[in-house]
Formats: sequence, C-alpha cells, structure tokens
Amino acid sequence: MSPVFSPVAAGALGGPQWLIDRRIAAAEAFESTPRPDASAEEWRYSRIGELDLDGFTPATEFGNAPMPRLDVEPAALIRCVNGRVMYTDVDQELIDRGVHIGPLAEDENGETRLGSVAADAGDYFTLLNDAFMDWPLLIDIPRGVVIERPIVVTHHAAGDGGAAFPRLVVRVGENAQANVMDLHTSEADDHILMCPVVELDVESAGRLGYLKVQEQGAHTWQFGSVLARAEKDATVSAATAAFGGEYARTRADTRLVGRGAHGDLMAIYFGEGDQTLDFRTYQDHVAPDTTSNLLYKGVVARASRRISTGLIRVRPDARGTNAFQTNRNLKLSDKAWAESVPNLEIENNDVKCSHASTVSPVDEEQRFYLESRGVPTDEAERLIVAGFLGEVLANIPVPSAAPALKLAIADKLARQRELESAKMKPVA
Repeated sequence: MSPVFSPVAAGALGGPQWLIDRRIAAAEAFESTPRPDASAEEWRYSRIGELDLDGFTPATEFGNAPMPRLDVEPAALIRCVNGRVMYTDVDQELIDRGVHIGPLAEDENGETRLGSVAADAGDYFTLLNDAFMDWPLLIDIPRGVVIERPIVVTHHAAGDGGAAFPRLVVRVGENAQANVMDLHTSEADDHILMCPVVELDVESAGRLGYLKVQEQGAHTWQFGSVLARAEKDATVSAATAAFGGEYARTRADTRLVGRGAHGDLMAIYFGEGDQTLDFRTYQDHVAPDTTSNLLYKGVVARASRRISTGLIRVRPDARGTNAFQTNRNLKLSDKAWAESVPNLEIENNDVKCSHASTVSPVDEEQRFYLESRGVPTDEAERLIVAGFLGEVLANIPVPSAAPALKLAIADKLARQRELESAKMKPVA
C-alpha cells in the first residue's frame, strides 16, 4: 500500500478529533480492501486495471475557485477547491431560518450527519474518500423550510498528480424542499484523480432535487458516488450531466426506505475522443408502495465508450413497488461503443418492474426528412440530437441549468463537425 494513502497520512489531516478518528479507521479499512478489477460484475467493462493509484498524492494546494456561469441568482453559492471550502455566500434569510450551509465540522450535528447514507453503500473509493476528505460540506434544511432558488456548489480540482476527495452531505428535513446544483470541474492539462462522494438524505415528505454537472478536464479520472435515501412519502430526484474526464465513473444509488417514497434517476451525457463515461445505478426498494424511475440518455462520438449497468432490487416487504429503468444511447460514429446491462432482483410478487435499453446510430429517415425540407446536414444532426436528449433536459431538477447544458451539447456537436471537416480536407 502506498504510504501517501496510509492511516498515518489520513491521521495528519486537520479537524475535530472525531473526524480524524473516522479518517484513520477508513484508511485502515481501505488498506485491507482488495483493489477492484474488471472480473467483478460491478466493474465489468471498466478501465479500473489502467488506474495507477501510486501516481497520485492527496492535493495539498488550494487556489482560487473558478466562478461558475449561472443563469439564475442562487440562494447560496459555495465554491470548493480540492475538497476544501474556499468561499461561501448564503442569503441571510436562510441563516435566520436555521439552514446550515458550510463546513460540516462546524455544525453541532455534523458527526451524525456524515456517513448516514454512505454507510449502506460503501465501496473501495467511498472508503478512500472517507479517509482523505479534507473539509466535508453540509447543506442542512430544517423541517418545513422551502427554498425556491437553487443552492449552487462548485468543486474544482487542480494540481498535476493530485488527488481530490470532495464530500457533500445534503439533508432535507420533514416536509422541507430544496434544489442543489453541484458543478465538478478540473484543470484541462493536469492529470488528476477525483473521488467525490455525495450523500442525499431526505426525511418524511421532504423533496430534494440534485443535479451534478461533470465538466472535468481531459486527463481527469473520476470515481464518484451519489448516494440517496428517502423516508416515508419523500421524493428525491438525482440527475447527472456528464461531459468531461478521461475516465469518469459515477455510481448512483437510491434507497427507498419509507412507505410511499419516490426516486428519480436521470442522466444526459456526451462522450467524445477516446474518453469513457461509466455509470452504475442501483434502485433499492425497501418499503412498500415505493416508486422509482430511471431515464439515462446520451451520445457517444468518435472513439468514446459508454458503460451502464443498473439493478432494480425489490426487497421482500416492498409490495406495491413500481420501478422502471430506461437507457438509450445514440452513436455518432462507427468507432463509438456503448454497453448497457439492466438487471432485476425481485423478492415480492406484488410489483411492476420493467427495463429497456437501446444503442443505435442517428436515424437516417429522420435525417432525410429534415434534409428534404431544406435543413442542412449539420443542422439536421443537431436537431435530432437535441430532440433525443430533450426528454431528460425537460425534467432535470434544476430547470434553470437547462440552457447551459444545451449549449454544452451544441458545442460538442460543433467540435465533432470541425474534426470531421478537418479529416476530409485534402492535404496540399
């Protein structure tokens, strides 16, 4: 085991004693945990064998956090670099209503909040995060508080050879409501390892929308987890927009533990070059009369790869479950590759569950229809892709983010057209 990821190194990080003890215990558990490999089902098709963990060290430098492009004034803005909170701007009204947005260690309930959801969904990289998270961030919405404007968090990673371990805990109290946008970026030219963990904990009748926007640099490896738990009659909607990274993996777990709880999982993605976008999802129905719906749609271009494995699990007491899983992939190149593996594990007969998966190129009939009516080929392809992804964009938890996401997709399409034009241009 590399000394940079040892219990001694974990214990050297600052904070209250309970947090230091937690890091040391996690590092000790990490040392005894076998490194995952592609022979395991949950790592099937992945590039885990290419990861050289010894090539990274925990980041120790914390520069300026880039200012995000926002189309709406947020209720709060928190900017983090390499897992450390660098800037907070919170409406005084929220503070007066008992909302906590800031370092978790500064909250009197921080110790019990941290790990309350992740404890049920630990793996190799959540342990690594637990051992080397620098300043966990807590968003705690008290009972009955409704926040209309989104809370925006940015996580930026920088430093060649650095490893960052952002940790975000969001708790929504009984009958409270909030939307959170979480933007993940990294320096374009730096080789970076980023292992973010997000815990979403929604109490009875609470409502939480969470949107992760992943726009990391071309040399970043990400192993992230978004872990959600919903109590009685609660609703959690967790969405991901994935555009960057060399290899970017996101594990999304939704556990419906209270009767009548509902969970939505959504994703849009656009792979290009030779990048790999890897998604692993888990819809866990524990209580009766729970519902979940997964909708993942995206595009793979050039020689990019997209992987998706999903499991719907219905526990013995979860009668009346309704669970659905839909994954659709659009290929813009013969060299692009997409793999989708849906799974069901049902332990109760009184349920409705289904899954659907497709991988296909652009529909030539749709293209011909548009071209025959005078639409240029490039514009026809843009319209087809926009229509294909529109279903997800229309339902993301932070609607104000949709225009920026549409622009990011349009930019990627334009880049593909430029590359194709350059390839076809004759050599002088």
